[in-house]
Amino acid sequence: MTTCDYEPGLDGIPAAQSRISYVDGQTGQLEYRGIPITDLAQHSNFLETAFLLIWGHLPNPEDFEAFQYEVLHHRRIKYRLVDMMKCFPERGHPLDAVQAAVAALGLYHSRRAFNDPAYIRRAVVRLLAKIPTAVAAFEHIRQGNDPLRSRDDLNYTANFLYLLDEQEPDAKKAHIFDQCLILHAEHTMNASTFSARVTASTLTDPYAVVASAMGTLGGRLHGGANEEVMQMLTDIGSVENVKPYLDQQLAAGRRIMGFGHRIYKVKDPRARIMQGLAEQLSENYGCDRYYGIALALEQAMEERLGDRQIHANVEFYSGLIFRQLGFPADIFTSIFAIARVAGWLAHWKEQLDANRIYRPSQIYIGQHDQPYIPVVDR
Repeated sequence: MTTCDYEPGLDGIPAAQSRISYVDGQTGQLEYRGIPITDLAQHSNFLETAFLLIWGHLPNPEDFEAFQYEVLHHRRIKYRLVDMMKCFPERGHPLDAVQAAVAALGLYHSRRAFNDPAYIRRAVVRLLAKIPTAVAAFEHIRQGNDPLRSRDDLNYTANFLYLLDEQEPDAKKAHIFDQCLILHAEHTMNASTFSARVTASTLTDPYAVVASAMGTLGGRLHGGANEEVMQMLTDIGSVENVKPYLDQQLAAGRRIMGFGHRIYKVKDPRARIMQGLAEQLSENYGCDRYYGIALALEQAMEERLGDRQIHANVEFYSGLIFRQLGFPADIFTSIFAIARVAGWLAHWKEQLDANRIYRPSQIYIGQHDQPYIPVVDR
């Protein structure tokens, strides 16, 4: 192997064969198991989409009812996990707290029986069910309050909204949030999914797999971008300040968060749907001033950088929607994780089907035959 074989970030180098999702960045096409994301967002719900991703097909009514029942009745987390989170610093990032809780789940379910379908199903159910509970629990804990208990009469997304503020969830908001989870559930071999597959290839437990993926998701170039989008919109402050702000940032060579994608050369198809959801929220619950700023910024970006194939991505509108739904900005990435765990688990399961531990090579560019110098002579 020579230096010409090296691609920084493994850009464009296949790391796996997969049947889970497909992206065409030239046309803005995204499919889960061959089904267009637009159809799933319009007709499916998050748990059905998770089933599709993980088991490879849409469930029949009986299978889906059983799966949904299992998830909805495994939402509680151990009191010792809650006690552990109570020891975390209140100013710690929520995703770090949830990552630690997920890793600790493996202490309670450490048996590894990868040839047992029942073991795999239980792991899938536990992780899908308990991560939203952990996210909501830490939100209360860091405010000095005890977490709420799940309500078995509420569906997956409505229960999470209830766990955050103890209010009966608005049905339309719950539906929009459910669509957001579908849009965030999977996206081929992104950084966190690659982390999940690398960890899975060692045959460690699925809780460690998801925890490792969460650690990767938290970076500002990945799932943490939506937090920075909201900070950017806050800094802009008004529609009138959009163009001066943009001119200043571009002149300084700074990145505009929420724009550009390694894959998409057109507008992210998820961003198109997200924009429609943000519009629905504004129409039904009052126009959010940040929505107007976002529209003006996207238009200005298209005028300046559209010809360079830099367009809005999913993070640009997701943070805006999460804010309109009432979520604190620093739990945006944790909410991303609630959705993306479906994709991570799908890749975990697929990795197990034909596993080979990841062991890429490197290109050594250091020195050779260097003498050792004793400490007294240095």
